[in-house]
Amino acid sequence: MNIFADLLPPKSAVKPSNKKTQAGPTIQKQRRGIEIKSKREIEIMRQASVIVATTLKEIMEITEPGMTTADLDAYAEKRIREMGAVPSFKGYCGFPASICSSINHEVVHGIPNKKKVIREGDVLKVDTGAFFNGFHGDSCVTILVGEVSDEAKRLSQVAEESLFAGINQVKAGATLLDLAIAIEKVAKSAGYAIVEDFTGHGVGRNLHEEPAVFNYRTRSIPKVKLRAGMTLAIEPILNAGKKTTKILGDRWTAVTTDRSLSAQWEHTVLVTKDGYEILTDRTKV
Repeated sequence: MNIFADLLPPKSAVKPSNKKTQAGPTIQKQRRGIEIKSKREIEIMRQASVIVATTLKEIMEITEPGMTTADLDAYAEKRIREMGAVPSFKGYCGFPASICSSINHEVVHGIPNKKKVIREGDVLKVDTGAFFNGFHGDSCVTILVGEVSDEAKRLSQVAEESLFAGINQVKAGATLLDLAIAIEKVAKSAGYAIVEDFTGHGVGRNLHEEPAVFNYRTRSIPKVKLRAGMTLAIEPILNAGKKTTKILGDRWTAVTTDRSLSAQWEHTVLVTKDGYEILTDRTKV
């Protein structure tokens, strides 16, 4: 199973639509093939991505023990809308919130809840997107809440290092296999398992576009060369234990089967002629 890591659609089919709602964009009619963005489209994606980066940077600053994941969701939606966008996730395939908030052994797609209290030592993954003038930005961070274990620190650090190892391979003419090999090398050399049930993806008019961006070597990797103007959401997910996951009864939240810790980092990245541009770079907002 290789499913885009941002949001896992429920089993029921969702019909494509070109309509937008107050809650957020629905699934757009998918174009065939990999889209190369124009200069105008890239500029809009920069703006959408800045909104995402700003929101996540602020969430990282305000998160503290005693808050709930619903508190963070409300904050994210408020800030995304204040900056002129709508949350990409809310209403997407029926997802009820503006962020995915996954704690400790929760891998991805955790649903914010007013009863889910954030505690000292938690490993909290916050993933969000913003839809601005017809285009999406998308990013995820791992937040170490207060004093955490050395294991949690190392897992998050290696997950982030694996992300940048993949990003550093990005340039026109490179392949998706180049990214996968670089990510896999960092993760496995540190002794961590790469979650194989979810992949990164293209991003633009649609939250999920071609191609699938794998984080490990497999024959399933699309045999395409990167071209300037492609925009990719690169997002390795690492587990401290086994790579296997399962979906809970809410049909969204994925957890590690052995209840080991999980960490994820993600950026929206533009392919350029000579390299890359991290559109969701939090250090620039």
